[in-house]
Amino acid sequence: MSLQQKHSLLTRRRFVKTAAGLTLIPFTASLLGCGSSNSSSSSADTEDNQSTGDDSASGGSTTFEGWAQGGTSAMVDDFPDDALFENSSTCNVSLTGAQTEGPCYFQSDYLDDISYGKTGLPMMLCLQLIDESCNPLAGYEIEVWHCDVEGVYSGDTSDSADSSRFSSGFCTGGDEEALNATWFRGVAVTDASGRVNIKSCFPGWYSSRAIHIHFRIRRNNYDQLISQFGFSDSFCQTICGNHADYQHRGEPDTLLGRDTVFGSDYNDYLFDIAQNSDGSLLAYKRIIIGQ
Repeated sequence: MSLQQKHSLLTRRRFVKTAAGLTLIPFTASLLGCGSSNSSSSSADTEDNQSTGDDSASGGSTTFEGWAQGGTSAMVDDFPDDALFENSSTCNVSLTGAQTEGPCYFQSDYLDDISYGKTGLPMMLCLQLIDESCNPLAGYEIEVWHCDVEGVYSGDTSDSADSSRFSSGFCTGGDEEALNATWFRGVAVTDASGRVNIKSCFPGWYSSRAIHIHFRIRRNNYDQLISQFGFSDSFCQTICGNHADYQHRGEPDTLLGRDTVFGSDYNDYLFDIAQNSDGSLLAYKRIIIGQ
């Protein structure tokens, strides 16, 4: 039985629903979309713009052919500066909403590159943590985790101090490589600008979920927020249907409108994205928490 078949036998909706009982910070307001990227990155499909996929940014052959492949070793560009997150001189923001932790979390290490050499569209993941007054929050841990191009999570919990909620069979599908790996998991600490930069790869998909990345915010061992961000349908369809590292599985079987977690307000939980000059993906977002 293939790994994809194993996944189809396990209903991910069941785990999402049972995970809803986890303790989450009670933030229910929506996210703020971030501003445009700086000049080091060229235009690409952004979720907030709801691109149809017909333009060059979301599926035109010229732009698509520029996407890098093979993992983070293909990256040569530097991370953009903090101007990436500027959107106006007036602060008018909403708190970032909480979402379920899901069954695939276990504690990970402090890393700048969480790919461990795995293949995929290389991705610069840029997050900025601020409070409701738009003040940057330094010294907070931001932990992220997501699946690989096959829709599989890594599952080696041997060095984790917090793995009691991890569902190994569901998240790894029993894949031997995944069971012995910790790829696509990592922790970074916000700098004076409230910023973290992480190298990774664009995730794949699995049944019943739109493509997404989990994250948690922690301060002094206390969870401030657990949530998830996703990507536009048009972008996910383009990459999964055409990119050399993803097209063997085809387009996702679940789009945002039918996702079991994001709900009808999914636009509030989507990354802003751009294509870097080296062909890597820039995915960025502000996270706003109360103080």
